[in-house]
Amino acid sequence: MSPPPLVVVAGPTATGKSDLGVALAVELGGEVINADASQLYRGMDIGTAKLRPAERAGVPHHLLDVLDVTQTASVAAYQRRAREIIERLRAAGRTPVLVGGSGLYIQSVLDDLEFPGTDPALRARLEAELAERGPQAMHARLAELDPAAAEAVLPTNGRRIVRALEVIALTGKPFRARLPEPGPPRYDAVLLAVDRDTAELDARIARRVARMFAAGLVDEVRGLLPAGLADGPTASRALGYQQVLAELPGGDMARAAVDTVVGTRRFVRRQRSWFRRDKRYTWLDGAAPDLRERALAVVRGRAGSPA
Repeated sequence: MSPPPLVVVAGPTATGKSDLGVALAVELGGEVINADASQLYRGMDIGTAKLRPAERAGVPHHLLDVLDVTQTASVAAYQRRAREIIERLRAAGRTPVLVGGSGLYIQSVLDDLEFPGTDPALRARLEAELAERGPQAMHARLAELDPAAAEAVLPTNGRRIVRALEVIALTGKPFRARLPEPGPPRYDAVLLAVDRDTAELDARIARRVARMFAAGLVDEVRGLLPAGLADGPTASRALGYQQVLAELPGGDMARAAVDTVVGTRRFVRRQRSWFRRDKRYTWLDGAAPDLRERALAVVRGRAGSPA
């Protein structure tokens, strides 16, 4: 039976998606496409838990290390590039395996999302307001206008808050209202989501953050400062990097680690809420000893579906 045209491995941070994605790509004769916004950036390796080349089992990975830290990550640009790669892999008889936890990025590939333009004057006003009032106050405003959007956007992510408010002002509709109701996914994809028990996942996050700081996250951040990390509109807000930057040059890195754990746990709850709303996913327990076999059973159950 032929493999499906696209396999998606999604879900919250630290559940084991990356390893499962590689295992499926090996079994299906496929290649991995990154769907983690922070892993788009060159040099942001430790804090994003980017798989090292030796951990990729020889599987080609796409859309890793494609942006400088001063560049803005764009969902619209990601949608275009990811779809181009999917089409190319399919034409070559390879199975694309889209892996990550950035829900909007994944949905942009699966569904017919259209991205409204921008109004430079409006954007400038909102950014000035952000600089004056801070992201928390702007997030509270977003929560009044569009509670669903506010739930999906971190209160510290000023760039995304500004973008959501801009779209609301331009379209007169809630930001989330522009997302289509999930129908049959593009490419007739098989959608898998990995999760774990909340207490277990909280413990995994704490261990993961400890390993990142022990492995040199602070030095990685320092090394990216000459490249412009502190001024990067998207990269500087990534979990771990944001917390370390807040403590440099001589702050308390133990506090940065604690703040990273707290921020990551909050982010996980937002990720879980996002993916749980999409009923097309088949959920898998990341702690299951036969996780790979369970995932393959789902994929093989859909094998041979028309594209």
